[in-house]
Amino acid sequence: MGRAGGPATSGPVNAQIVIGQDSTGQDIPIDLEELLATRLLVQGNSGSGKSHLLRRLLEESAGTVQQVIVDPEGDFVSLTEHFGHVVVDGSAYSSAEVATLAARTREHRASVVLALDGLDVEQQIRCAATFLNALFDAPREHWFPALVVVDEAQMFAPAAAGEINEDTRRMSLSAMTNLMCRGRKRGLAGIVATQRLAKLAKNVAAEASNFLMGRTFLDIDMLRAADLLGMERRQAELIRDLQRGCFLGLGPAICRRPVSVKIGPVRSGAKVASATLVPLPSAPPEEMQALLHAELASAAAERPPLPEPAAMPPPGPDAGELAARLADFDLEPPPAGSGEPGAAPDEAAAQAGAADVLREMAADPNCMFQPASTQYQTFLSRCRALRVPSRGLDMAAFRRMLAVAVARLDTLDPDSKAHILQLGALVDDDLLAPFLAIARAAAEGYESADEDEIARVYGTNSPGRIRRLLDHLEKKGLITVREDFGGGRTILVPGLAPGLSPATAAG
Repeated sequence: MGRAGGPATSGPVNAQIVIGQDSTGQDIPIDLEELLATRLLVQGNSGSGKSHLLRRLLEESAGTVQQVIVDPEGDFVSLTEHFGHVVVDGSAYSSAEVATLAARTREHRASVVLALDGLDVEQQIRCAATFLNALFDAPREHWFPALVVVDEAQMFAPAAAGEINEDTRRMSLSAMTNLMCRGRKRGLAGIVATQRLAKLAKNVAAEASNFLMGRTFLDIDMLRAADLLGMERRQAELIRDLQRGCFLGLGPAICRRPVSVKIGPVRSGAKVASATLVPLPSAPPEEMQALLHAELASAAAERPPLPEPAAMPPPGPDAGELAARLADFDLEPPPAGSGEPGAAPDEAAAQAGAADVLREMAADPNCMFQPASTQYQTFLSRCRALRVPSRGLDMAAFRRMLAVAVARLDTLDPDSKAHILQLGALVDDDLLAPFLAIARAAAEGYESADEDEIARVYGTNSPGRIRRLLDHLEKKGLITVREDFGGGRTILVPGLAPGLSPATAAG
């Protein structure tokens, strides 16, 4: 394989590789040129032979096409011993260095294994996303064809938010989407492998036109696999009965009809424990006890200390307490020299500073289009930059106070504001801002909150999401929606008289 930009090696390139044999012993080929254009999705439970399949594909195509492997478990580093792949240890480099290595990988057409086993899960995801984005952003003169294999793809393109940071998830999902949706024009052919189809983002899985489906036992995964293979649902049971190392293949690079493939042998070995039973030691119990306890104290002293268990977070305030805190929070800074009765001057200054930060954030029209974690970090960062104490706000209290600011409740009189906050005390955090905006419009005498205003405070541009929001709030009994024949809409808030303060309404 020549250096990037150099002339290709002379002679015809064999675009056909043999991945395995069918039930009759006939070779099943894969057309590499077609694979580069149509991508591949591999599914199989742990122990189904998924990694063996990837290794066979990589070994057979090594030397024919450039290969880039995102390897979260370090299973494919042994390819370097047989095929000269370069191992990039993700734990040894900074983000900028990882991006530079990826750019040079495209420039020099090197076959690379990005080994991530030295990192924790979130660091693995960020490192892989940085590497994939740099591959994707390479200059046009480096758009040479390459197979990009991502093992355990459900980690890097999850179907739903998990325990990782939301920014990390978005970054990784964007990189995987670019690879599968837009990578073809840049020469990148995504090959994604997953243990669980149901956990893989659908917009990533849907871009593959070739499929190799291995054994799986969960109904939801079997049905999705059967749908992708064009099989009837009653045939999905076949996927459960597949033997280890056997896959159902379909696609323009494999076969036009589903075919059973037994994957062929490989030369390089995986870094896994042996599954073969070996005899247990025959030492008597007394000798085994002595072996276990020999010099125990000194050996334990040499081990690094175990991390202290994380302390359990204190329980959050209940809805009533949150409502009281919200009602007491004033976005308008107190005049100089004033403060709440009994409040220390620094507490009044802290409240004024936090109010300024919240008001500034609420004025940004894109504020509510950001994830809550990003909003919270922005709030804390701005407080630190302005040397404003953040008043010990936890995430729940911050989200509700930001909702008050975004909904502009401070345009109402104090009694109306307090009454609306009481009505919204049990509303979910992510729905509080639109509910408060609707309630404010009702209190000001409007028949319905402006749809653009609801969209702004809800963080969406989708009319469908707004309709579903209103349906949900109505089912919860928080609002009443009345549609008229002219297409207009009236939204009432039970317990709130339009245009009247609670005291007037009660009278």
